[in-house]
Amino acid sequence: MIYRDIYRSLILALFMCFTLIIVSPNLEAGWQAGIARVVITPVKPVWLAGYGSRREPDGKIHDLWMKAIAIKDESGHRAVLISSDFQGVPKSMSDRVFVELKKKHELSRSDVMFTFSHNHCGPRLGDDLLDYYPVDPSQEKLIAEYTDKMVLQTVEVVNEALKNLEPAELSYTVGQCTFAVNRRNNVEAKVPEIIKRGEKLKGPVDHDVPVLQVNRSDGTRLAILFGYACHPTTLSFTKWCGDYPGFAQIQLEKTYPGVTAMFVNTCGGDINPLPRRTVALCEIYGGMLADGVEAALKGELKPVSPKLNTAFELVKLDYLETVSADELKKYAGEGSSIRSRWARRLLGKLETGTEFDDHYPYPLHVWQLGSEVVFIGMGAETVVDYSLMFKQKYGEGTWVMGYADDMIAYIPSRRVWEEGGYEGGWNLYEYGRPAFRWAGNVEETITASIARMIQQVRTEQ
Repeated sequence: MIYRDIYRSLILALFMCFTLIIVSPNLEAGWQAGIARVVITPVKPVWLAGYGSRREPDGKIHDLWMKAIAIKDESGHRAVLISSDFQGVPKSMSDRVFVELKKKHELSRSDVMFTFSHNHCGPRLGDDLLDYYPVDPSQEKLIAEYTDKMVLQTVEVVNEALKNLEPAELSYTVGQCTFAVNRRNNVEAKVPEIIKRGEKLKGPVDHDVPVLQVNRSDGTRLAILFGYACHPTTLSFTKWCGDYPGFAQIQLEKTYPGVTAMFVNTCGGDINPLPRRTVALCEIYGGMLADGVEAALKGELKPVSPKLNTAFELVKLDYLETVSADELKKYAGEGSSIRSRWARRLLGKLETGTEFDDHYPYPLHVWQLGSEVVFIGMGAETVVDYSLMFKQKYGEGTWVMGYADDMIAYIPSRRVWEEGGYEGGWNLYEYGRPAFRWAGNVEETITASIARMIQQVRTEQ
């Protein structure tokens, strides 16, 4: 009898333990998130990027920032998104960061997106728009030193974000903001009068403001990631400033103390803030964008389930035709123009035996967060058609991020390519490419890659 009671007690104890394992919450389940940030305002007079002239800094409106958010799902899969107030991050810089993050943290290219706001009141970096600026050996030395420092700081800010991982909840919503104007279809000087008359502006725009809210386990906000499709070119002076995204982030961080606000430019390659050129307008646009985020956060947010799948491809974007030596010789004599600097540099490469590729390796990302949100990351200056197209194709919760990993050039849709003009025309030389124009299959190549990766990340769910 005694042995039977002991046996029954053991069975009951084992049953209770088994039940606890099955029904008790897993303390490791759910999202984890970590945030880090660092000031990147140069202390030395590195020229401002974004316009083809000698632009030495003469002051500061506010600091420039690099920020990182690390996320980790319930299976332990980690990914990191970096936002920054840079005009453009070149491949020669971002590749160094990716190598270090792979070495230190086993993060693959599919798990890291390095985005930049495309702010034109930020510093030059590496060989981004190399031929765009007048040659100045002392300036090139400063840029090289600053770029080296930024590689180290990028790696360090990611290190810190990963160290700061803590239990978190992610939720998603979409707001609205309306100052962006299609610059291809509206004459800038006429925009104020058109708005004053209450007439509708022409051309496609994307006024959505996607928002990812990251809360700590106690319900307090940790981070707000938000986007908008518009060039940060309200300002064109020579003071450090984050343009309208900088003002928007400052307002949000004042409104929500303890929060890190992170801006990601979506697909604003052919979109401008109009009218522009004053700090007052810049502050107004930043306030409008922050207001759009705040209004969205007061509404209903969709919880994002803790499952992360990522995919990455480097696809070949074909040039219409690579430039010939005869063409380069023709343009090399044009004095001090961008095209002449480009031609002379490429002639030097040909003389050393370099052969030009007929394509460029273009970075594309897809991140599936739960079943609720999908990030599509695209390199360089993508036009607004891509955002509108992918959101329609892949449904609610689709967030298309341009300006990721590599500056490269404008990336036209088929429509913009056929129309021509600055974003779809013969301007690749401004970005240092060995060609004047992309081939006409750019959109087809990109959409095929995105479709493959969407299928991959959703099949893995």
